[in-house]
Amino acid sequence: MNRITNLFNTKKGGILSVFFTAGYPGLNNTAATLQALQNKGIDMVEVGIPFSDPMADGPVIQEAATQALRNGMTLRLLFQQLKEIHHDIHIPVILMGYLNPIMQYGFEAFCQSCADAGVSGVIIPDLPYADYMEDYKPIADRYDLKVIMLITPETSEERIRLIDAHTSGFIYMVSSAAVTGAQKDFDEKKQAYFRRINAMGLHNPRLIGFGISNKATYEAAVANSSGTIIGSKFVQLLKSEATPAEAVDKLLEALKQ
Repeated sequence: MNRITNLFNTKKGGILSVFFTAGYPGLNNTAATLQALQNKGIDMVEVGIPFSDPMADGPVIQEAATQALRNGMTLRLLFQQLKEIHHDIHIPVILMGYLNPIMQYGFEAFCQSCADAGVSGVIIPDLPYADYMEDYKPIADRYDLKVIMLITPETSEERIRLIDAHTSGFIYMVSSAAVTGAQKDFDEKKQAYFRRINAMGLHNPRLIGFGISNKATYEAAVANSSGTIIGSKFVQLLKSEATPAEAVDKLLEALKQ
């Protein structure tokens, strides 16, 4: 069974998924960061594929991607790193990246490499839904690779229901139409969005991401979905703390404050 499916079948709430950029802060940090996240009880990990034009990302993740590219990180190297450690990693691993580098690699070759490296899913923010259905879904399905789609407060109910009907794993529920980055709290407008999606009775579980960085945002997300995705806050901590394990500890502390 796909590890994402298994996670949501066995844990119904409070799921914590953490994002980091491959090749940041050091080129060879991937294994240590994954191990630290797993050892500290994180449920799922998203590994960002660095790209020169990350349009959905805020300044923290943009800076991390730029540094990772300078460090020499490539998609091919990332797959090598993941393949070397995949027998030791038991939590779901998702790759998050933009379409351009994936297309340069070749989508079927990408799916095959994901299967070889123990990757359970992929998030491609700039992949149009119609293209996903026509050209990408059949290939991803052959490799049991979950293609996770994003919804925002501006996504129509019709599109949300189409995504819910034709994807599996979970739906990535973006808290706002803005780019990634920490927020102090979620205002009433965002809370109303959460309630509206809750009322739709979707088949797929949802995780809320963008802006989760403290107790207030974490608890609001957990109350309105199956859990949360945290990125910018953890990427900042990877830069400031001496080891990935210390960065995870600081993150977990921040979610209690």
